[in-house]
Amino acid sequence: MQNRSILNKFWRKSIKFNWIFGLIMIIVLGIPRFIIILKSNITGNYYYIFLIFLTMWFLPYIFLSKKGRQFIGITRVKKKMWILYSFLMGIGICAIVYFIGVLLYDGTIHNWFVYISKYQTAPGGINSSQRFTYFIIGGIMSMTFSPIGEELFYRGFVHGSFQVNVGDNKASYLDSLAFAVTHLAHFGIVYSCGTWEILIIPAFLWIFLMFITSRIFYICKKKTGSILGAIISHAGFNVTMMYFIFYHIL
Repeated sequence: MQNRSILNKFWRKSIKFNWIFGLIMIIVLGIPRFIIILKSNITGNYYYIFLIFLTMWFLPYIFLSKKGRQFIGITRVKKKMWILYSFLMGIGICAIVYFIGVLLYDGTIHNWFVYISKYQTAPGGINSSQRFTYFIIGGIMSMTFSPIGEELFYRGFVHGSFQVNVGDNKASYLDSLAFAVTHLAHFGIVYSCGTWEILIIPAFLWIFLMFITSRIFYICKKKTGSILGAIISHAGFNVTMMYFIFYHIL
């Protein structure tokens, strides 16, 4: 597809849809997101991150033409059974990530899901009667804002911008790397006992696991022929993470 036809008419004279534009968008949205998450790890207030996710939702509709949106995967699903497989693959990779964390670090702060679980409850914790309610609320939120926003952005918008220059498969490695590094704000640079600390080895493991997870989402996109496959797989990962947090960690 010609670069010119990917963008909508308003942007065609001022912007080129290529890896440079993709990199700029990673920086423009990635740095504020990184800062917001780090601050949220102190305050426990994650509301502002939803504004970043909403921006990611609308980005393809702001910059891309209908053909451009189709180019990045906003199309009908071609293999419907792969919607189910995508969800199951999301569950599976999350279970692997969870058990690796438990095997290596048990219930310590070096375990990524243990650290992420710090702000999933109200002050004072939760009791057994509240657990299901918190799980449902957390599950619904984790299956919507983040999967839709991040997949439209990383597996869609960013991937497409790199794909123009380096092709489909190499673009996936690049968008997966961007996705993984961004999640360093969620774990790796940790705030504990009033101080910041970089957990070097756990951080590298976390980035590697997020890179592999991102590649799984890409496979689901390819198999379904639609960005929806990646979104569904991401949703499966997130709701499974919520299950482990509320029923096995907290």
